[in-house]
Amino acid sequence: MVGVLDTATDPRAATREAFARALDGFAPDRPALVVSHFDADGLSAAAVLARGLGRPAEVRITGKGESPWDSDFRAELEARSPGGLILADLGTRAEPVLPSVPTVVIDHHVPTGAPEDATTISGNGLEPEPTSALLAYWAVGAPEDLAWLPALGLIGDMADDGWPELTAAQERYGKTALKDATSLINAPRRTAAADASPALALLMRGDGPKVVTKEPSPERDALLAAKAEVAAELEAAKRVPPRVVGDVALIRFHSPTQIHPLIAQQWRGRLKDKIVIAANSGYREGWVHFAARSATGRNLVEFLAEHRPDGADSRYGSGHAQATGGALRYPEWNAFVERIGFPEGRIAA
Repeated sequence: MVGVLDTATDPRAATREAFARALDGFAPDRPALVVSHFDADGLSAAAVLARGLGRPAEVRITGKGESPWDSDFRAELEARSPGGLILADLGTRAEPVLPSVPTVVIDHHVPTGAPEDATTISGNGLEPEPTSALLAYWAVGAPEDLAWLPALGLIGDMADDGWPELTAAQERYGKTALKDATSLINAPRRTAAADASPALALLMRGDGPKVVTKEPSPERDALLAAKAEVAAELEAAKRVPPRVVGDVALIRFHSPTQIHPLIAQQWRGRLKDKIVIAANSGYREGWVHFAARSATGRNLVEFLAEHRPDGADSRYGSGHAQATGGALRYPEWNAFVERIGFPEGRIAA
């Protein structure tokens, strides 16, 4: 069964109906398995789905460099024998993760394809664009007690604040509380360990953002420590000057933390006429992880596609038109930076 969100109808109703039809195809005697990204949007989507599904569900969040399309990850999921699979905030690809398992894809990034025999609920192309957590919230029927969770996803992905769901959550819980909670929820996945499980645990049991920002717990302590670790690494990387060639600025540094999107975003505001690429050679051994941002309005997914090096895999060039990036092994990175005019940015393989 294939069902794609119809942008010509009420997206809330279309999402709920497509999701309900998909759940009818799940095996009733085995738990559903939710697999999600480990940022605020993905974690919030996972919590909404697990708490609002109305049936047993397990959650598996990604870690550093992980993708459910990788063979080891896929084998782990297959061994769980799920009654159905829900992929949230992980991109939309033509290749299925578990071909024999009923699957729902919930996502808002630029799709690279749509899997056959799956229900795809995509917010890409809608104006304003709903994040994965908001789509998940619509999918399970928008339960009022979970309204704070999609708000974290919207804030975390810098989505348009015109959504009534976000406005209502801000009026109920407070803008500052939601913003502070989002910052803490996002912190663990940026650390060297990249373990976001404490953040997920809080989202799974809380009744509002204060479980993250105020209530003492070991999980909250872990989030505060993560934020301090990331802040220290960010302060060091902020001192690295960019190199500029034509309309591209490159900032290359070495950190075990995932701060390259933050560095790219900071320099985007200072180099308004450039495509800013922040590249981190220390996040994962043998790889360069990078983030691309621009205030020029240039479609960055298309820019990266134009300069795609041979050997780049699905980690390269997905995301949003104005916020993308990827990961390349050293040889592919070297070919990429030469292609965009920075031969001095190569790394000895």
